[in-house]
Amino acid sequence: MAFFRTVSLSEPAPAITGNGVVLRAPHAGDHAEWAALRQASRDFLTPWEPIWPADDLTRGAFRRRIKRYAEDQRSDLAYAFLIFRAQDNALVGGLTLANIRRGVAQTGSIGYWVGAPFARQGYMSAAVRTVIPYCFGALRLHRLEAACIPGNAASVGLLEKTGFQREGYARGYLCINGVWHDHLLYARLAEDPK
Repeated sequence: MAFFRTVSLSEPAPAITGNGVVLRAPHAGDHAEWAALRQASRDFLTPWEPIWPADDLTRGAFRRRIKRYAEDQRSDLAYAFLIFRAQDNALVGGLTLANIRRGVAQTGSIGYWVGAPFARQGYMSAAVRTVIPYCFGALRLHRLEAACIPGNAASVGLLEKTGFQREGYARGYLCINGVWHDHLLYARLAEDPK
């Protein structure tokens, strides 16, 4: 049984190419495109995310975010990716593997967001399908977890079509848009069918 990952702690996570998407670690040069997409998608994203800090879209806040991502990766706690459309390198969203627990658990949780102009076009499904082999292969995880608000039909559909199985219901699980929401709990195991 593998208890440790195989990627280097000092290097950024590699770019991962999938069906029409490329996932790579964010860097400082992504700020303008990231901030523009997040701002243009604010109304679309607000019902599904924690409250944004007042300075969330600023260059300084983005630099702090990148620094935290790098620290989390060096500590093997989380891996953040931006998702780009392969055909033209347009930023379409983001995906984070977080809450990594090693030892006997070998588990992490995925969270994601997609910009409003790119919603319901299959980019997030492709991104989730792309990151799964990386999680079970390079990171040697055994279990991936995800949670979503029951009324988020798009997220429920995405998780179910990418092989996650519903495992439960958590009351008051996450504070989303300033309100504690119940969430459906999903998981996918390394040995589950592809």
